[in-house]
Amino acid sequence: MEARVSQSLQLSSWINSDKVVRKPSGSLRFSEKWNEKLRNRIVISCHLQPRKANRRVALKVSCSSHNVQASVLESGCITASTDEIETLKNKSEEVEQYLDGRCIYLVGMMGCGKTTVGRILAETLGYSFFDCDRLIEQAVGGTTVAEIFKLRGESFFRDNETEVLHKLSAMHRLVVSTGGGAVVRPINWRHMHKGISVWLDVPLEALAKRIAAEGTKSRPLLHEESGDIYDETLKRLTTLMETRGENYANASARVSLENIAVKRGKDVCHITPTEITLEVLIQIENFLKKQESIVVL
Repeated sequence: MEARVSQSLQLSSWINSDKVVRKPSGSLRFSEKWNEKLRNRIVISCHLQPRKANRRVALKVSCSSHNVQASVLESGCITASTDEIETLKNKSEEVEQYLDGRCIYLVGMMGCGKTTVGRILAETLGYSFFDCDRLIEQAVGGTTVAEIFKLRGESFFRDNETEVLHKLSAMHRLVVSTGGGAVVRPINWRHMHKGISVWLDVPLEALAKRIAAEGTKSRPLLHEESGDIYDETLKRLTTLMETRGENYANASARVSLENIAVKRGKDVCHITPTEITLEVLIQIENFLKKQESIVVL
Protein backbone atom coordinates (compact mmCIF):
# COMPACT_ATOMS: atom_id res chain seq x y z
CA MET A 1 0.00 0.00 0.00
CA GLU A 2 1.43 3.33 -1.06
CA ALA A 3 1.63 6.15 1.44
CA ARG A 4 -1.02 8.65 0.43
CA VAL A 5 0.45 11.69 2.07
CA SER A 6 3.13 14.08 0.90
CA GLN A 7 3.70 16.91 3.27
CA SER A 8 6.28 19.35 4.59
CA LEU A 9 6.76 19.46 8.32
CA GLN A 10 8.33 22.45 9.98
CA LEU A 11 9.51 22.15 13.56
CA SER A 12 10.88 25.10 15.47
CA SER A 13 12.72 25.49 18.73
CA TRP A 14 12.25 29.06 19.94
CA ILE A 15 14.89 30.93 21.84
CA ASN A 16 13.98 34.32 23.24
CA SER A 17 16.47 37.18 23.62
CA ASP A 18 15.34 38.63 26.94
CA LYS A 19 17.06 37.88 30.26
CA VAL A 20 15.60 34.95 32.19
CA VAL A 21 13.50 36.19 35.07
CA ARG A 22 10.81 34.58 37.11
CA LYS A 23 7.31 35.84 36.32
CA PRO A 24 4.26 35.56 38.60
CA SER A 25 2.86 32.77 36.46
CA GLY A 26 6.03 30.78 37.02
CA SER A 27 7.10 30.97 33.38
CA LEU A 28 10.49 32.24 32.25
CA ARG A 29 11.76 34.75 29.78
CA PHE A 30 15.23 35.71 28.62
CA SER A 31 17.09 38.97 28.50
CA GLU A 32 18.85 41.17 25.98
CA LYS A 33 21.98 40.79 28.07
CA TRP A 34 22.13 37.05 27.61
CA ASN A 35 24.28 36.54 24.56
CA GLU A 36 23.81 37.22 20.89
CA LYS A 37 23.56 33.47 20.37
CA LEU A 38 19.98 33.56 21.66
CA ARG A 39 18.77 35.68 18.73
CA ASN A 40 18.57 32.90 16.21
CA ARG A 41 16.86 29.59 15.80
CA ILE A 42 17.27 26.68 13.44
CA VAL A 43 14.27 25.49 11.51
CA ILE A 44 14.28 21.94 10.24
CA SER A 45 11.87 20.93 7.51
CA CYS A 46 11.08 17.27 7.06
CA HIS A 47 9.57 16.23 3.76
CA LEU A 48 7.73 12.95 3.57
CA GLN A 49 8.09 11.21 0.24
CA PRO A 50 5.68 8.43 -0.78
CA ARG A 51 7.06 4.99 0.02
CA LYS A 52 5.57 1.55 0.48
CA ALA A 53 4.06 1.09 3.92
CA ASN A 54 6.55 -1.57 5.00
CA ARG A 55 9.55 0.58 4.22
CA ARG A 56 11.04 3.48 6.10
CA VAL A 57 10.01 7.05 5.38
CA ALA A 58 12.36 9.17 3.30
CA LEU A 59 13.21 12.19 5.42
CA LYS A 60 14.80 15.25 3.90
CA VAL A 61 16.09 17.75 6.43
CA SER A 62 17.24 21.29 5.77
CA CYS A 63 18.24 24.21 7.99
CA SER A 64 17.64 27.92 7.88
CA SER A 65 18.06 30.75 10.37
CA HIS A 66 15.35 33.16 11.55
CA ASN A 67 14.86 35.80 14.20
CA VAL A 68 12.91 34.56 17.15
CA GLN A 69 9.92 35.98 18.98
CA ALA A 70 9.09 33.62 21.84
CA SER A 71 10.68 31.28 24.38
CA VAL A 72 10.07 27.57 24.78
CA LEU A 73 10.17 28.07 28.53
CA GLU A 74 7.36 30.63 28.38
CA SER A 75 4.92 27.73 28.34
CA GLY A 76 4.66 28.07 32.10
CA CYS A 77 5.40 24.36 32.56
CA ILE A 78 8.94 24.91 33.88
CA THR A 79 9.64 26.96 36.97
CA ALA A 80 13.01 27.91 38.40
CA SER A 81 14.40 30.46 40.81
CA THR A 82 16.40 33.44 39.60
CA ASP A 83 19.52 31.92 41.20
CA GLU A 84 19.02 28.63 39.31
CA ILE A 85 18.63 30.46 36.01
CA GLU A 86 21.71 32.58 36.67
CA THR A 87 23.73 29.46 37.53
CA LEU A 88 22.58 27.75 34.33
CA LYS A 89 23.47 30.82 32.29
CA ASN A 90 26.97 31.06 33.75
CA LYS A 91 27.66 27.36 33.30
CA SER A 92 26.38 27.38 29.71
CA GLU A 93 28.79 30.21 28.87
CA GLU A 94 31.67 28.21 30.32
CA VAL A 95 30.68 25.08 28.39
CA GLU A 96 30.03 26.73 25.06
CA GLN A 97 33.68 27.61 24.47
CA TYR A 98 34.40 23.87 24.38
CA LEU A 99 31.26 22.77 22.51
CA ASP A 100 32.05 24.51 19.23
CA GLY A 101 28.49 24.03 17.98
CA ARG A 102 28.45 20.25 18.31
CA CYS A 103 25.07 18.58 18.72
CA ILE A 104 24.05 17.05 22.04
CA TYR A 105 22.14 13.75 22.13
CA LEU A 106 20.25 12.77 25.28
CA VAL A 107 19.88 9.03 25.78
CA GLY A 108 18.24 7.01 28.53
CA MET A 109 15.26 4.90 29.46
CA MET A 110 11.76 6.02 28.58
CA GLY A 111 10.39 8.48 31.11
CA CYS A 112 13.81 9.64 32.32
CA GLY A 113 13.14 13.28 31.37
CA LYS A 114 15.04 13.59 28.08
CA THR A 115 12.43 15.86 26.50
CA THR A 116 11.98 18.20 29.45
CA VAL A 117 15.70 18.49 30.16
CA GLY A 118 16.43 18.75 26.46
CA ARG A 119 14.21 21.79 26.03
CA ILE A 120 15.81 23.61 28.96
CA LEU A 121 19.31 22.67 27.80
CA ALA A 122 18.61 23.87 24.26
CA GLU A 123 17.29 27.21 25.42
CA THR A 124 20.14 27.67 27.86
CA LEU A 125 22.75 27.11 25.13
CA GLY A 126 20.89 28.90 22.35
CA TYR A 127 20.49 25.59 20.52
CA SER A 128 17.37 24.16 18.87
CA PHE A 129 15.60 21.15 20.34
CA PHE A 130 14.24 18.10 18.54
CA ASP A 131 12.55 14.95 19.77
CA CYS A 132 13.25 11.95 17.52
CA ASP A 133 9.92 10.29 18.35
CA ARG A 134 7.97 13.40 17.37
CA LEU A 135 9.91 13.74 14.10
CA ILE A 136 9.06 10.16 13.19
CA GLU A 137 5.42 10.59 14.13
CA GLN A 138 5.04 13.68 12.00
CA ALA A 139 6.95 12.18 9.10
CA VAL A 140 4.49 9.31 8.87
CA GLY A 141 1.45 11.56 8.97
CA GLY A 142 0.88 12.09 12.69
CA THR A 143 0.72 8.45 13.70
CA THR A 144 1.76 7.97 17.33
CA VAL A 145 4.72 5.81 18.32
CA ALA A 146 2.35 3.30 19.92
CA GLU A 147 0.34 3.07 16.68
CA ILE A 148 3.49 2.71 14.58
CA PHE A 149 4.62 -0.23 16.73
CA LYS A 150 1.19 -1.82 16.51
CA LEU A 151 0.54 -1.28 12.78
CA ARG A 152 4.02 -1.45 11.27
CA GLY A 153 6.20 -3.07 13.86
CA GLU A 154 9.27 -2.07 15.88
CA SER A 155 11.64 -2.68 12.96
CA PHE A 156 9.86 -0.04 10.84
CA PHE A 157 10.11 2.44 13.72
CA ARG A 158 13.81 1.69 14.33
CA ASP A 159 14.64 2.12 10.63
CA ASN A 160 13.06 5.57 10.66
CA GLU A 161 14.77 6.41 13.95
CA THR A 162 18.14 5.66 12.36
CA GLU A 163 17.22 7.80 9.34
CA VAL A 164 16.29 10.73 11.59
CA LEU A 165 19.57 10.50 13.55
CA HIS A 166 21.52 10.28 10.30
CA LYS A 167 19.96 13.52 9.03
CA LEU A 168 20.32 15.39 12.31
CA SER A 169 23.95 14.33 12.76
CA ALA A 170 24.91 16.41 9.72
CA MET A 171 23.78 19.58 11.52
CA HIS A 172 25.04 21.78 14.32
CA ARG A 173 23.72 23.44 17.47
CA LEU A 174 20.97 20.94 18.19
CA VAL A 175 19.86 19.18 21.37
CA VAL A 176 18.24 15.88 20.40
CA SER A 177 16.06 13.69 22.62
CA THR A 178 16.39 10.10 21.41
CA GLY A 179 14.06 7.14 21.93
CA GLY A 180 14.87 4.76 24.76
CA GLY A 181 15.91 2.00 22.35
CA ALA A 182 17.98 4.13 19.97
CA VAL A 183 21.16 2.99 21.74
CA VAL A 184 20.79 -0.64 20.67
CA ARG A 185 21.84 -0.13 17.03
CA PRO A 186 25.58 0.49 16.54
CA ILE A 187 24.88 2.66 13.48
CA ASN A 188 22.97 5.09 15.69
CA TRP A 189 26.05 5.52 17.86
CA ARG A 190 28.09 6.33 14.76
CA HIS A 191 25.69 9.19 14.11
CA MET A 192 25.54 10.36 17.73
CA HIS A 193 29.30 10.24 18.23
CA LYS A 194 29.59 13.07 15.71
CA GLY A 195 28.35 15.16 18.62
CA ILE A 196 28.18 14.58 22.38
CA SER A 197 25.89 12.02 23.98
CA VAL A 198 24.64 12.22 27.55
CA TRP A 199 23.00 9.36 29.45
CA LEU A 200 20.31 10.42 31.91
CA ASP A 201 20.58 7.58 34.44
CA VAL A 202 17.48 7.40 36.64
CA PRO A 203 16.86 4.63 39.22
CA LEU A 204 14.33 2.15 37.83
CA GLU A 205 12.08 2.44 40.88
CA ALA A 206 11.72 6.19 40.34
CA LEU A 207 11.06 5.61 36.63
CA ALA A 208 8.42 3.00 37.37
CA LYS A 209 6.62 5.37 39.76
CA ARG A 210 6.64 8.17 37.21
CA ILE A 211 5.48 6.02 34.32
CA ALA A 212 2.83 4.23 36.39
CA ALA A 213 1.40 7.61 37.42
CA GLU A 214 1.24 8.77 33.78
CA GLY A 215 -0.02 5.47 32.36
CA THR A 216 1.64 3.13 29.87
CA LYS A 217 -0.71 3.32 26.86
CA SER A 218 1.65 5.63 24.96
CA ARG A 219 4.62 3.33 25.65
CA PRO A 220 4.32 0.23 23.44
CA LEU A 221 7.11 -1.72 25.14
CA LEU A 222 5.55 -1.28 28.58
CA HIS A 223 1.79 -1.38 28.09
CA GLU A 224 0.11 -4.21 29.98
CA GLU A 225 -3.62 -4.85 30.12
CA SER A 226 -3.54 -6.60 33.50
CA GLY A 227 -1.63 -6.75 36.77
CA ASP A 228 -0.37 -4.03 39.10
CA ILE A 229 0.86 -1.22 36.85
CA TYR A 230 3.85 -0.32 39.05
CA ASP A 231 5.03 -3.91 39.49
CA GLU A 232 4.61 -4.75 35.81
CA THR A 233 6.33 -1.54 34.72
CA LEU A 234 9.28 -2.10 37.07
CA LYS A 235 9.62 -5.69 35.89
CA ARG A 236 9.65 -4.64 32.23
CA LEU A 237 12.04 -1.75 32.85
CA THR A 238 14.43 -4.12 34.62
CA THR A 239 14.39 -6.46 31.62
CA LEU A 240 15.01 -3.58 29.21
CA MET A 241 17.87 -2.24 31.32
CA GLU A 242 19.53 -5.66 31.31
CA THR A 243 19.66 -5.55 27.52
CA ARG A 244 20.41 -1.83 27.13
CA GLY A 245 22.60 -0.96 30.13
CA GLU A 246 25.92 -1.52 28.35
CA ASN A 247 24.65 0.45 25.37
CA TYR A 248 23.78 3.48 27.50
CA ALA A 249 27.30 3.32 28.95
CA ASN A 250 28.64 4.18 25.47
CA ALA A 251 27.53 7.78 26.01
CA SER A 252 30.15 10.53 26.24
CA ALA A 253 28.89 11.53 29.68
CA ARG A 254 26.62 10.12 32.38
CA VAL A 255 24.27 12.09 34.61
CA SER A 256 23.26 10.04 37.63
CA LEU A 257 20.16 11.25 39.46
CA GLU A 258 21.26 9.25 42.49
CA ASN A 259 24.49 11.27 42.60
CA ILE A 260 22.57 14.54 42.25
CA ALA A 261 20.26 13.47 45.08
CA VAL A 262 23.23 12.75 47.35
CA LYS A 263 24.88 16.10 46.54
CA ARG A 264 21.69 18.05 47.17
CA GLY A 265 20.45 16.01 50.11
CA LYS A 266 17.05 15.22 48.65
CA ASP A 267 15.04 12.32 47.29
CA VAL A 268 15.57 11.39 43.63
CA CYS A 269 11.88 12.05 42.91
CA HIS A 270 12.26 15.65 44.09
CA ILE A 271 15.13 16.63 41.80
CA THR A 272 14.02 19.39 39.43
CA PRO A 273 14.62 19.54 35.65
CA THR A 274 16.83 22.62 36.09
CA GLU A 275 19.02 20.75 38.58
CA ILE A 276 19.39 17.89 36.11
CA THR A 277 20.16 20.32 33.29
CA LEU A 278 22.91 21.95 35.36
CA GLU A 279 24.46 18.53 36.00
CA VAL A 280 24.27 17.79 32.26
CA LEU A 281 26.28 20.95 31.55
CA ILE A 282 28.81 20.05 34.25
CA GLN A 283 29.32 16.54 32.87
CA ILE A 284 29.59 17.81 29.29
CA GLU A 285 32.23 20.30 30.41
CA ASN A 286 34.16 17.57 32.23
CA PHE A 287 34.07 15.34 29.16
CA LEU A 288 35.19 18.10 26.77
CA LYS A 289 37.99 19.27 29.05
CA LYS A 290 39.26 15.72 29.36
CA GLN A 291 39.02 15.27 25.60
CA GLU A 292 40.93 18.52 25.04
CA SER A 293 43.70 17.52 27.44
CA ILE A 294 44.12 14.18 25.64
CA VAL A 295 44.47 15.98 22.30
CA VAL A 296 47.08 18.35 23.77
CA LEU A 297 49.10 15.41 25.13
